[in-house]
Amino acid sequence: MAKLALKNISVTPVTKVFSGHPIIAKMLIEAGAEMFADSRVENIQRLTKAGIFVPKMLIRTPMLSQVTSVVKWCDISMNTEVEVIQKLSRVAKQLNINHGIIIMIELGDLREGIMPEFVIDFIHKIIVFPNIIIRGIGANLACRYGIATDDKNMLLLSNIADEIEAKFDLKLDIISGGNTASIDWALNHTGSTRVNNLRIGEAIFLGFDSLTQEKVEGLYTDAITLTAEVIESKIKPSLPWGNRGANAFGEKIYTSERGAVSQVILALGRQDACITGLRAPKGIIIKSSTSDHLIIETSGKPLLVGQTVQFNLDYSALLSSMSSGYVHKYFNTDTANKRSNNTKDKKGKSSTNPALSYLN
Repeated sequence: MAKLALKNISVTPVTKVFSGHPIIAKMLIEAGAEMFADSRVENIQRLTKAGIFVPKMLIRTPMLSQVTSVVKWCDISMNTEVEVIQKLSRVAKQLNINHGIIIMIELGDLREGIMPEFVIDFIHKIIVFPNIIIRGIGANLACRYGIATDDKNMLLLSNIADEIEAKFDLKLDIISGGNTASIDWALNHTGSTRVNNLRIGEAIFLGFDSLTQEKVEGLYTDAITLTAEVIESKIKPSLPWGNRGANAFGEKIYTSERGAVSQVILALGRQDACITGLRAPKGIIIKSSTSDHLIIETSGKPLLVGQTVQFNLDYSALLSSMSSGYVHKYFNTDTANKRSNNTKDKKGKSSTNPALSYLN
């Protein structure tokens, strides 16, 4: 993003939400991306095999069972465990390559990270490992408990970076201050900071700040849609009848008598997307779902079999639908190019989202 660049903060697009799809990766490179981040080695491998050769960062602590793949396919990995880094070192030495690491610091959200008071001792243990390059430090906020990025925790991260460099005579290239939820802080912070990188996925693709759920200025909120086809359209009672127990998912769903309703079934279910993350168009209400069926009610003109309904998605729905092999992906590059041409920054780089559609 151009505004972050003016603050000397680089953006590393997170590719996990689109499963490392090469078409989107190439769009992002055209828009100025110089590194990608992902939590899955498989996605990073997919990118590389597709000819995407920009540096790639693994943003989930490596599994011991995957360290060989991590060293082979990832330029950098985020780490919190001595044992993991030691094994990364052994594999990197065997392969005669250097592997970069970013040490994650716990700043309050209680996901991954080393407690700040233990960071120096941690580095004492790992700095002797051959073929391991300490590239920087990072933090994750907002993902588990919604802890916000603020001046206090970013100052702590900056101070830890200064302390590490002074103690070990190192130069840390990357001080990664979080994800989409850190954008607001980064744009509005006026003091000095060592933070020079954010790992961003949700804002790029959905145009929202995950912490505030507000639109990010300059980005699109409708770049990605999910389209489902009508497979049944009937007038039916609103109240079920017969002896009732739990449904196929162990749920007991209660409803009130509302008379006859215009009920429509779409060829979309929980196996395809996180239903609670779908945003229905005006005049349509999502009532319930099963594995393969989405039941909606319409207040306007009844829908016909074969018609389609287009939904907007939140992050959970995007992640699940992109991961589903039953949801067909269509990339509207013409729309993306038109939007890109309309929203160039001063350096000629696009500051918009790629335009995508998911067709089920």
